[in-house]
Formats: sequence, structure tokens, C-alpha cells
Amino acid sequence: MIQEDKKGCPPGEPGPLPRHIAIIMDGNGRWAQNRGYPRIEGHRSGIESVRETVKACRELGIEFLTLYAFSEENWSRPKTEVGALMRLLRQFLKSETKTMVEKGIRFNVIGDESRLPKEVRAAIGDACRKTATGNQMRLTLALSYGARSEIVRAARQLASEVVSGSRTLDQITKESFAGALYTADMPDPDLLIRTSGEQRISNFLLWQIAYTELWITPVLWPDFRKPHLMEAIENYRHRDRRFGKVHPVDVDGAI
Repeated sequence: MIQEDKKGCPPGEPGPLPRHIAIIMDGNGRWAQNRGYPRIEGHRSGIESVRETVKACRELGIEFLTLYAFSEENWSRPKTEVGALMRLLRQFLKSETKTMVEKGIRFNVIGDESRLPKEVRAAIGDACRKTATGNQMRLTLALSYGARSEIVRAARQLASEVVSGSRTLDQITKESFAGALYTADMPDPDLLIRTSGEQRISNFLLWQIAYTELWITPVLWPDFRKPHLMEAIENYRHRDRRFGKVHPVDVDGAI
């Protein structure tokens, strides 16, 4: 058991599980290249990591899991790779929807769906409809997603409401802004995991992760399994989350 994490948090009983885990699934291409495979094989192998992670989170009782599957910047990749990724995504949704229904997992997508192929949008719509009553976990895929675009979208929405007279400037608050984001009906992530060792956020949930705990692992996504997830969660549970505040005992040594 961890007695003290790298941030110097005090030892003691572990805290609660994270309610919302977000993951930047990175390293598929490098995994494939290291083995002399085409990049798409890394993406294909990464699907098993998705399955195991979703299963583990469902068993642990994690309420929300958000996976960064395809960024808006990813559209600039070679057309052959993008096309293969879209086919894999469609196949995944078709094959996993039944399991999500059985396990009470509600599925949804955040991002600019209008850019996705018609067949993928249809598969997303089908999965969302069939899993709509799931109440055990929310699985969200960020597809054609970019946090800066999400923020601009929210700002435009609020600005249009001010122009129309349905909202005043004074009614634009942190809460109303958050309510205009894709994630309006979700809590902010408690824990953000990034695989492959890269130490950047990559335009993911910039507003929502203001006080999210970060965990970066060198493990490439296709190799990510339940023990790696548990390592991140165990570390998280021993962190001292203060949200910019100090504990009363830290002020002049008195409570």
C-alpha cells in the first residue's frame, strides 16, 4: 500500500475512488512501429485496452469514463489512416453496444459529430439510443473533439443569448459557461490519465480539468491493462486534494 505519494501527501487511509476518470489514449502508432506493423494495427490493438478499461471501471463503480479517441487535429492525418480509424470505430460501436446495454453503461459522444462519416454518425446514434437508460456508468468518447473549439462554441452560444435578450451579461457565470459545454451534465474529471509518457494535455477538456489530478504513465495505450489503471487510481486515492485552499491545521499550526 502506498504510504506517501510523490507530492508529499500525508499517509493515512485512502480517499474515495474518482467519480470521473478521463484518459488520453496515446501511443498506438509507436506501439505498432516498434513492432514493424502498420500504424492501424496499433489502433486495432488499442481496442482491447478500451474494452478492459471500460470493464474494470464498471466493476469498480466508476460513474464516468471519458476517452479521448479522435481529436479535431487528427483529421490532418493521412486519409488512409483516418478512414481505417473510422471503420474501426464503427465496428467497435456495433460489436459493443449489446454489452453496454447488458452492463447498464450509457454511451455518448462529445465533439463535432458533423465531420464524422455518415455511417459512423448512424452507429453513434444507434448506440446512444439503445444505451440511453443505462444507469451504472457513463462512457463518453471524445470524437472530432478540441477543447478550444468547445470553449469558442460555448462563448458563441452565450453571446447569442445576450444578443437575443434571453440572457444578460450578469448572467454569464462560471456555472452558466460550464452549462454550455459538451459536458454540461457531467462532473469534471477527478483523474486524468495519459499513456505513452507524453507530458501535455493536447487540447483535451481544458476548462473541465482545472483541478483534475494528473497521472502520466510511460505505458503505450495498447499495453494498458487493469493493473495500470489500478496503479493510477491507488495513487489518486492518496493525494491531498485542496482545490487551491489550505487545511485549517496548516494555518499557524492550529485548527
